[in-house]
Amino acid sequence: MSIETAAKAHPVLSASELDELCINTIRFLSVDAVQKANSGHPGLPMGTAAMAYVLWTRFLRFNPRSPHWPNRDRFVLSAGHGCMLLYSLLHLTGYDLPMDEIKQFRQFGSKTPGHPEYGLAPGIETTTGPLGQGFGTAVGMAIAEKYVAAHFNRPDHQLLDYGIYALVSDGDLMEGLSSESASLAGHLGLDNLIYLYDNNHVSLEGPTDWAFTEDAGKRFESYGWFVQNLSDGNDVRAVEKALRAAQQESERPSLIIARTHIGYGSPNKHDTYLAHGNPLGEEEVKLTKQNLDWPLEPTFYLPPQALAHFREAIDRGQKLEADWQQRLSDYQRTYPQLAAEWDRFTRGEITESWKSKIPGFKPSEGPMATRQASGKVLNAIAPSLPTLIGGSADLNPSTDTYLKNMGDFQKGYFGGRNLHFGVREHAMGAAINGMALSGLLAYGATFFNFSDYMRPAIRLAALMRAHSIFVYTHDSVFLGEDGPTHQPIEQIPSLRAMPDLCLIRPSDANETAVAWRVTIEHREGPVALVLTRQVLPILDRAKYADASGLERGAYVLAESPGKEPGILLVASGSEVAVAVEAFEELKSEGVAARLVSMPSWELFEKQSESYRKEVFPERFTLRLAIEAASPFGWERYVGSQGAVIGMNRFGASAPYKVLAEKFGFTKTNVVAKAHEMLRRE
Repeated sequence: MSIETAAKAHPVLSASELDELCINTIRFLSVDAVQKANSGHPGLPMGTAAMAYVLWTRFLRFNPRSPHWPNRDRFVLSAGHGCMLLYSLLHLTGYDLPMDEIKQFRQFGSKTPGHPEYGLAPGIETTTGPLGQGFGTAVGMAIAEKYVAAHFNRPDHQLLDYGIYALVSDGDLMEGLSSESASLAGHLGLDNLIYLYDNNHVSLEGPTDWAFTEDAGKRFESYGWFVQNLSDGNDVRAVEKALRAAQQESERPSLIIARTHIGYGSPNKHDTYLAHGNPLGEEEVKLTKQNLDWPLEPTFYLPPQALAHFREAIDRGQKLEADWQQRLSDYQRTYPQLAAEWDRFTRGEITESWKSKIPGFKPSEGPMATRQASGKVLNAIAPSLPTLIGGSADLNPSTDTYLKNMGDFQKGYFGGRNLHFGVREHAMGAAINGMALSGLLAYGATFFNFSDYMRPAIRLAALMRAHSIFVYTHDSVFLGEDGPTHQPIEQIPSLRAMPDLCLIRPSDANETAVAWRVTIEHREGPVALVLTRQVLPILDRAKYADASGLERGAYVLAESPGKEPGILLVASGSEVAVAVEAFEELKSEGVAARLVSMPSWELFEKQSESYRKEVFPERFTLRLAIEAASPFGWERYVGSQGAVIGMNRFGASAPYKVLAEKFGFTKTNVVAKAHEMLRRE
């Protein structure tokens, strides 16, 4: 029996009765899944089901049969702990998320983990859970929509007009990331953002007023948001009216503050923290179903009338997409060149012409900081990469990441390609993720030490394997006089420990150029480009190996025969220049030596075992690594007989050449250490 036939076999319901039935269907599908898993957060789906129902059945434009339709509205569940709300909505509206997956909630290998994960199930727009991340990522999605629409839309052909909706919690609003992101969104006037705030007055440990008593509405109004207050989040008509008003707002992002009740309907856990992070319990589930007049059996019950109503989303979505496809056809006839570019954008393709724009650098052009080389490369390739967009956390003059003659992305001109994130590193990281998930080549830049402010966003980018680009300059103690508060020490090994993040630390201008090519082409996760403040020599590639070796993570720059057993010098970034000087000294002394540049451990580990052994052959048992960072991790490459010249303390305030001398990053010290190792052998 079809869903429609089953629905017709039941009594006809009034509009309000059908609404209530559908809302309770969301509630109890979520409750049953959490109870079966004996783990999860039932309170949020129970309290926000009415708001979600109105949004998903009356406002949100999507096609369950085509989850990646480009002009779909995006829905972000920033309060990811309430993920059964989203899973229930996806199943009910006809996405490919079968009941078997709902019943496997929080189980190994399921598509319904304990927080939504991008890529596991259709309709999950981003990974959420760490509070504030969804809030900030959605801001990036809104920026992306504004930029892409400005690029492709024409007055007579509106190709893109989708909105970004999010459900946020008190925890999201308490996290500093949401404040940074909301401030940025308000400044930019991102009217395509509409957030529903689940204002239930309860957090995980108890009432929110133990720690959170501010007037959130006034705070957001001061940010430049359109704020509405609803006294009852279960009032379907009030929710509908507020969403319609938010859609009509054309100058500001919107926040709808709705008074909700966590664990709604539960006789003993309603409005308490007990409904937050634990199942209701078998007895309380029974009492709640009785309280809301819901059948006790079977579990995972879906009333045919409710399911039929939810599944109307399929026909509605297919019609929405068909209408849009007609708009696209008209667009293709009127603007064939733009349409061809659009097709490449939606396929994630870029033309090959940009590669020919990558500059090469001669030794006579040096010395040059790798941040400067990066800026030259960015500006050379940007005209051929219209989806390349980015900026810095108020540091463009220092990070060299400004795209010249490309305009500034601001309210009133969303076609600019330079973003000004202000001193908001964390918001920048989350926004870059949202832009990357929207198909842009998005980058954000700051000093490497401040990657610590961005770490949660970097981690989620890696977890999602999003093509986010993080540009970090001032990469070591050699930024000099600013001192240890700004000098990164542990950041390199810390980020190397993160799965699926590719960290690249180029040694000179030509490695930097190759690094940008690798970064643009990388499709296996985020990239962190780590660049110098101080100038470096540009290696003579007629004498040393070509910089294209960077794409393999590590490569042999030079080798000299001589007295055995010999020694292998390996370095990354600016310390390669020191290693080159030491290598030449050892070579002049007749010592057998090999010089290896190792800009990226992650790229190197992806190479074949034979190549890795070719770079680090067994005959070189003496290996000396040089890197101005914590030496943690280098033991895997230098082995039991090797050594590392690194930083086992914080830096100091002094000119960088003084610091190099004090901390041993000099030719003299490297050569001395090499001889010490050779004598031991």
